[in-house]
Amino acid sequence: MVLFVTGLCHRTCWYCPLSGERKGKDLTYANERIIESPEQAIEVAHRMSALGTGVTGGEPLSRPERVITYCSRLKEEFGPEHQIHLYTGIAPDLEMLTRLSGIVDEIRLHPPVDIWDQILESDFVISALKAKDMGFNIGFEVPALPEVGVLNQALPALDFLNINELEWGGSNADGMRERNYTLEDGLHNAIEGSREWASVISKDDKVHFCSSSFKDSVQLRKRLIRVARNTARSFDHVTRDGTIIYGNLVPDEKDREWLRRLKAGTFDDQGDHVELSWRVLRANAETLSGESSIIERYPDRGIIVEVTPI
Repeated sequence: MVLFVTGLCHRTCWYCPLSGERKGKDLTYANERIIESPEQAIEVAHRMSALGTGVTGGEPLSRPERVITYCSRLKEEFGPEHQIHLYTGIAPDLEMLTRLSGIVDEIRLHPPVDIWDQILESDFVISALKAKDMGFNIGFEVPALPEVGVLNQALPALDFLNINELEWGGSNADGMRERNYTLEDGLHNAIEGSREWASVISKDDKVHFCSSSFKDSVQLRKRLIRVARNTARSFDHVTRDGTIIYGNLVPDEKDREWLRRLKAGTFDDQGDHVELSWRVLRANAETLSGESSIIERYPDRGIIVEVTPI
């Protein structure tokens, strides 16, 4: 599960891909759902059979009490085997590390690019060494910028170095244009040259590269499939991409007589419309008077991907 603690952040990284919908807003999300309590986060985690949680933002530690409250409840609910990793652009001091101990398993530090060439003298390496001594799995997670090779020098202090392919987004488009960066192709948001910049880093086993296409087509897809399988109704069709497809009928009285002949549980009456198997609806569409369509959407009442009139 992705626990987005807050959209607030003290940093103004030009490459930040966070959407305008979340950036700068003190809202909390569990996956795509806005939540207001740890119990709601737990509900989302159960619905997708989450094996762990990634805590992100914004800057999660700008709301430390929220991080501690949510992570504590997740550990209480799911036990120590529920792996929790925290992304942060703040180098936690000893006091903060002590508070996070036992409820966060892994910390992924994001040092700002303007200090990368002095990384060994930074608070981030000091924090990493303290965290390592306390039993945290600790590392850096950074975008693949031209300067990324200088982080080789920090590897002895880290358990891992994750490098993410630089991605074009609505909120960082101006920064990309200012630097004359372009898209690698027309299918993904990856920046041309980003993969090559990452290739100069050490081939050490601690270094991991995550491509834009992997995040889009693998990580998100797997999460959607888990949610879809846990929340789909008997008549929902779960696609290979983790979306669901169902039929949508706005019935008149004659159509409701037809619906009453269907088996219980094979449709969902929403009042102004009825949701049912898209195959059943398409097979009977010519005999029905109401407006019919096939809907594809993200699971758990997520965003609608496509509406196809019948």
